[in-house]
Amino acid sequence: MDQNHTSSRLRILLRHLDGCLARPTISHPASRPGSPATFHPQQFQYTWENNVLSLEQRKFYEENGFLVIKNLVSDADTQRFRNEFQRICRKEVKPLGLLVMRDVTIAKSEYVPSEKVVSKVQDFQEDEELFRYCTLPEILKYVECFTGPNIMAIHTMLINKPPDSGKKTSRHPLHQDLHYFPFRPSNSIVCAWTAMEHIDRNDGCLAVLPGTRKGPLKPHDYPQWEGGVNIMFHGIQDYDKNNARVHLVMEKGDTVFFHPLLIHGSGRNKSQGFRKTISCHFADANCHYIDLKGTNQENVGKEMEEVFCKIYGLKNASLQDVWTFRGCVVKGERINLRNSPSLKLLSRKSRWNKMSEENLFSMR
Repeated sequence: MDQNHTSSRLRILLRHLDGCLARPTISHPASRPGSPATFHPQQFQYTWENNVLSLEQRKFYEENGFLVIKNLVSDADTQRFRNEFQRICRKEVKPLGLLVMRDVTIAKSEYVPSEKVVSKVQDFQEDEELFRYCTLPEILKYVECFTGPNIMAIHTMLINKPPDSGKKTSRHPLHQDLHYFPFRPSNSIVCAWTAMEHIDRNDGCLAVLPGTRKGPLKPHDYPQWEGGVNIMFHGIQDYDKNNARVHLVMEKGDTVFFHPLLIHGSGRNKSQGFRKTISCHFADANCHYIDLKGTNQENVGKEMEEVFCKIYGLKNASLQDVWTFRGCVVKGERINLRNSPSLKLLSRKSRWNKMSEENLFSMR
């Protein structure tokens, strides 16, 4: 890549991160009169034609694989999500199927119910208050730009990144989210990731490698870190170290939307506070399952099945069971990602053999 192109791209990135391109208001149609003739709407592969994204925003996502929308989620909503998270940590509520995780460095003997030992809650699709995030009109308005009108929420998380213990386990290795997903096409999947407070490099903000969504899905595995690795924190084993990282400094309510092939991760939390974000992966309901056998996703698929069975006391379960359980329609209708027969085992009336925080995420 020549120096002039690199400089030009960096200027565009800096403008975007300063908020010049990322406005939370509904923009003019991309096909408006006066659009640059050098970039026609039919050239876009990763966004749908509508009146939400400006032409510049569509071009930015097309080139880089992510888009930051400033001040998208209200302070009132982020506070409600924070309050519900604290209730979960205190065990005042126990939503069906919720996974409560803690950092690998926290010993079982140190466990007491509080937000200081919970690093993440995952699969909150049965928690009415947290799941509101996945149905917020301001979120879905942008999600539809990437997935189309039939939208499923497929993976939910609230991350409470703890202050690093000194063993650097609060890091999240560089990875591609598609590594975990047994469905395609990848261009119909997007993550919405919202800051619940000011986030910068000191507390381990998101770091992205712009443009990497144009590459293939790379092999992932657990990194060989001396201090230990949290369960399912897989990382890319080889990547171009010349790719410049962009650290996304965000304010409360800012939301980044990114492609599942975008390489991203986060550094350790060097602050004394807990860095909170809430996120959901969305997919077009027309997506279809793929067979992972013989692919570089085969091992993670087996690991997910094993963890799912251990959590819920099942003898066996398929990946389709895992993702059907997690998936919920939030707009339009469910089409291809439908229930599988064995999911009858997981009816809402069943007794759940859910693992507790004490024995779940010290598995590594």
